[in-house]
Amino acid sequence: MKPTAFPRILLVAAGLLACSAASAQTPKAPAKPAATATTAGLERDLHDFSNWVNDKVDRAASTARRELPKVSAEFERQSIRLDRAVDSLTVEGKREYSTQKGRYERWATRQDSLDAAARRPTTADQAQRRLLNENVNIGRVRATELPELYFRLIETMRADKKNWTPADWSAASAVLTRLNARYEQVRADLSLEERLRIRTLQGEFRTLEKARDVKDVIRE
Repeated sequence: MKPTAFPRILLVAAGLLACSAASAQTPKAPAKPAATATTAGLERDLHDFSNWVNDKVDRAASTARRELPKVSAEFERQSIRLDRAVDSLTVEGKREYSTQKGRYERWATRQDSLDAAARRPTTADQAQRRLLNENVNIGRVRATELPELYFRLIETMRADKKNWTPADWSAASAVLTRLNARYEQVRADLSLEERLRIRTLQGEFRTLEKARDVKDVIRE
C-alpha cells in the first residue's frame, strides 16, 4: 500500500462514523395517536340512534308510557355518547342528530303530559277514591268507620304530598270537609278514644296544609 493511501482511509472512516452518529441522533417522528372514533363509526352510531328514536316515537302511547323510565335511560346513554363526538360528524350528520334529539325530547314531554292526565281524577268521586283507597259514600258510613277513613286520607297525604298539585290539595280539602260533616252527625256515637284520634288526624291535616303554604310563600 502506498503511503498516501492511509490518510485517505482515515478520512473515509471518519466520514462514515459522522454519518452514523448523525443518523442515530435524528429523532424519529412520533406515532400519531389512534383516533377515538372514526367518522364512519360515528355515522353508524347516528344511524342507530335515528332508528331507535323512530321506533320509540312510533310506539303506542300506552306502551310508551309504561316503558318511559327505561327508554329515558337509554336515550341518555346514546345521546351522551354522540354529544361527546358531535364535532366529528358531518354537517348533515349534525343536522340529523339535532332533529332526532328534538323529536325525542318533544315526544318524551308529551308522554309525561299524557301520563299525568291519565292519573288525574276527572271527578270529585274519583279524587275521593284515590285519596281514601276505597269507593265509599262518606255521607252514609258508620261512626266506627270514620277514624279509619281519616287515617287513610292522612296516610295518602304523607306519601304523595311532595308531588301534589294545587288541584290535589283542593281535592284533599274537599274530602276532609265531607269527613268532618259526617263526623258532626255521628260524633255522639263515637267513643272518647275515637274522637281524640279523629281530632289528632284533623290537626295533622291542617299542619301539613300550613307547611305547604309556607313552602309556597318561600318559593315566591
